[in-house]
Amino acid sequence: MTALDFTKFDGLLPAVIQDAQTDKVLMVGFMNAEALAATRASGQVTFYSRSKSRLWTKGETSGNFLEVVAIIPDCDDDTLLIKANPKGPVCHTGADTCFGETNEDPTKFIKYLESVISLRKKSAPDESYTADLFHKGINKIAQKVGEEAVELVIEAKDNDQALFIGEAADLFYHYFVLLEAKEIPFKMVIDELKERHSKK
Repeated sequence: MTALDFTKFDGLLPAVIQDAQTDKVLMVGFMNAEALAATRASGQVTFYSRSKSRLWTKGETSGNFLEVVAIIPDCDDDTLLIKANPKGPVCHTGADTCFGETNEDPTKFIKYLESVISLRKKSAPDESYTADLFHKGINKIAQKVGEEAVELVIEAKDNDQALFIGEAADLFYHYFVLLEAKEIPFKMVIDELKERHSKK
């Protein structure tokens, strides 16, 4: 990190706090050099309170700390972007963010599912259905993907939404098992889709 410029705001730097997982902007505060040093040392976001003229660690009273993932200066070295994992609502009102937004990423569960399937790959076959699939090999996994795809198509012809969603979930799950068996991260599939989209 280059030398930061604390001179523009009387010894303070604006600090934009962003959820490291969802990319939502959570809040904005100010840091002086001491607050930044405390943040780096503790791994928890610490600001300088202009109203109280002292350092304060976000969550020191509520327990809703902001655990630091990365500290990134802007191009002028006078503002910080801090990526963090919040341990609860961020705003003093109880809201997820200080901007009234819900801090949620619908794709977050996908990342979790991918990690769980990866862990199951290392488990004994009698410990879980997923582990058993890996034990039976790629042909069985591919067969299950095909079967679930056919069942989804069949349900698409009817009007039972609950059954259709259930079959869609089954296909989605087995598809992720197949990706893991092939050692292909889901991100590579997304990158391929992005590449195709850029060529249109």
